[in-house]
Amino acid sequence: MTGPDKHGHDHHDHGHDHGHDHGNSHDHDHARTFQPDIEDAPFGQYQVMAQALGEVLIDKGVITPDEMREQLEWLDARSPSDGARLVARAWTDPNFKALLLEDVNAAAESVGATAGDIPIRAIENTPAVHNVVVCTLCSCYPRGLLGLPPDWYKSREYRSRTVREPRAILAEFGTVIADDVEVRVHDSTADLRYLVLPMRPAGTEGMAAAALEELVTRDCMIGVSLPRTPRP
Repeated sequence: MTGPDKHGHDHHDHGHDHGHDHGNSHDHDHARTFQPDIEDAPFGQYQVMAQALGEVLIDKGVITPDEMREQLEWLDARSPSDGARLVARAWTDPNFKALLLEDVNAAAESVGATAGDIPIRAIENTPAVHNVVVCTLCSCYPRGLLGLPPDWYKSREYRSRTVREPRAILAEFGTVIADDVEVRVHDSTADLRYLVLPMRPAGTEGMAAAALEELVTRDCMIGVSLPRTPRP
């Protein structure tokens, strides 16, 4: 399985870029058996290769140890808060929403957030369509906006089953999608990442952007769950 190094960062390049459109419904229930914490596992082939590549780049003077450390620290400090800020802004500002759907990286920059150099595409949930994101080969993920990917996102089971039976996977997260709603699966790649723009919860009219941000979770920006509902 292709995976991150000991810091949780990808060092791979693959060029698959395809969307899936699946609408099969499954009535059976699954206990979630996603892969446990892989950070404690021994280094695999790709982690060893990643570490060796880093050492070669430093030895050749391409980067310095400080530059590598600073980049790793920047990635480790990312959290879903920046993504939540973009979503809440899109819910309240039609012009910003249009920019987000056109160019996530530019939209992030416009509000002082850093999405990174890899293009990110926003995919909007609607009453007729629910989107979910997976990386079928490894763990491509918009880390600049969402932080490090959860272990279940990197697991072989999630990566394979989400393509085959997305409704069953969503149900295991407690997200049951109506039969008349289309479920679209988007395969994240080294060249293109995705950010789900969830629907704004009912009853949030008049809420300030900061309060709306509290309703936006990492998982709803991946598409496996829905935003929180406001407290009465």
